[in-house]
Amino acid sequence: MNNVIQGNQWFYWALASAFFAALTAIFAKVGLKGIDSDYATFIRTVVILFALAAFLSYAGKWQNPSELNARNWLFLILSGLATGASWLAYFKALQMGNAAQVAPVDKLSVVLVAVFAVCFLGERPSLREWGGIALVAAGVVLLSWRK
Repeated sequence: MNNVIQGNQWFYWALASAFFAALTAIFAKVGLKGIDSDYATFIRTVVILFALAAFLSYAGKWQNPSELNARNWLFLILSGLATGASWLAYFKALQMGNAAQVAPVDKLSVVLVAVFAVCFLGERPSLREWGGIALVAAGVVLLSWRK
């Protein structure tokens, strides 16, 4: 039983991510009242920066940046830029729409990750996994469809 739990630890972290992402949408929707969404994203980013610095200090996980190679730097910088662009777009969408509509459309990223992973990482999802990905895509379409 313990081996099953250890082998699926990624799943529990992913569930935690989903839980906190849901709270992000709710807290952000409330916090965006009367403030520019880009400025709100900046505030959120500063909070994250300080929180992560405190966590790294507490856990003793700081690393020497010179130990990273050029590929690490390139792709972490690209990931950071993509994250920033995603957050800016997400907060603007939350400011303009309902959280219950915006969040599911944002999860179209699940479908895009699968497609990009096939194209760029050589991953090969099973037929069952493609079925789940198709259901996510169908759910996004259904939830965003206006009468």
